[in-house]
Amino acid sequence: MQDWFADNGWTDGLPVVPPTPEAVAAMVEAGGEPGDAEVGEIPPLGAVATVEKVAVNAVLAGCKPEHFKVVLTAVRALLVPEFNLYTIQTTTHPATPMVVVHGPEARRLGINGKTGALGPGTRANAVIGRAIHLVLTNLGDAKPGVRDFATLGGPAKIGICTTENVDDSPWPEWHTTRGFSPDESAVSVFCMEGPQSVNDHDSTTPERLLDIVGSVMGHIGSNNWFASDTGSEIVVVLAPEHARLASDAGWDRTAVQRYLYNRVRRPVSELSRGGQWSPRTWSPWMNALAKQPDALIPIVEAPEHIVVLVAGGPGRFSAVMTNMGNITRAVTLPIPN
Repeated sequence: MQDWFADNGWTDGLPVVPPTPEAVAAMVEAGGEPGDAEVGEIPPLGAVATVEKVAVNAVLAGCKPEHFKVVLTAVRALLVPEFNLYTIQTTTHPATPMVVVHGPEARRLGINGKTGALGPGTRANAVIGRAIHLVLTNLGDAKPGVRDFATLGGPAKIGICTTENVDDSPWPEWHTTRGFSPDESAVSVFCMEGPQSVNDHDSTTPERLLDIVGSVMGHIGSNNWFASDTGSEIVVVLAPEHARLASDAGWDRTAVQRYLYNRVRRPVSELSRGGQWSPRTWSPWMNALAKQPDALIPIVEAPEHIVVLVAGGPGRFSAVMTNMGNITRAVTLPIPN
C-alpha cells in the first residue's frame, strides 16, 4: 500500500495511514458536516474539496477525528481570496502555509506552543500541519515540478502547525487582535518561509533585543523588501523570555510592532543591489522614493503587518518568518462548535 500511494504521488514522501472507509467515516462524523458538502476548489488544479476528501487526507496524515474541525477550518481559511493560495502553490519561492490554532481548542487538542513549538515531537502539531499539505498536494496537484515550482522547497512544506504559549506569554493571544475573545477558538493561516533563528542571550532592553530581531527580518534577500507596499506581512515568534523582557519594560505587542516598523528600513542605495530590484512591486509613492538613494524604505507598509506571536519554552531563541510579499494576507476563522 505504501508503495502504491507513493508511486501515484499521493504522499509527501513519508508513510501514510490507510484511509479505510471506517477511518474516513469517523473523521467525517467528527467534522459535523455531510461528507459530500463542498469546501471549495483547491488551486492550482481546481479539484473540488468535499468534506470527505479532506477527511481522506486527514486520515492519511495520521489525524485523530478530534483534529478534523481544525483541519477543515484551516482549509477554508486558505481558500479565502486574500490569502491567494493559487500563487503560493505555484511560485518558485519556498512559500508554504503555517497554521496557528488559538483559544481553548488548542489546549484541548494538546497542540504544543512550548518547547519545540515549531516541531517535531507533538502529534497534533505534526498531523494537522501535514494534513493541510496533503490536501494541497492531492486536491490541488501541487507536486514538485508539476504545479509546485518552488526552486528548493523546504522542510516547512511538509506542514507546520502550532499555537502560542499562553501560560508564559505576557500578552493576550494574537487572535484577540482580530476581534476574538480569549475564550473563543480560531485558526489563522499565514504564508511563510521556514523560520530563521534569532539568537540573543545578552540584551537587557527591548531596543537592543528588537534591533537584533530586526537585523534578521531585514536581510537583503528577503522578498518583503521588493513587494512591501500593499500588505506584506512578517511573522515574529518571540520566545517567552524575550517577550517578558519587553513586557517588563512596559512594552505591549503594539509597541514591539511599532519599534520594528520604524527600525527595519534600508536606503534605496542598498535595496537597488537586491535580488529583485527590477521586478519590484511598489506603489507610486514608494517608486518616487526610489529616485532618492538615501531614502529609507520600510520592509512592511504598516506596523500591524508585523505579526508578533509568543511561543517556545525556556531559552533565548526567537524566530522570524518572512513571506512572499504583498500577494498574500493572513486569514483567521472561528472553529465551529
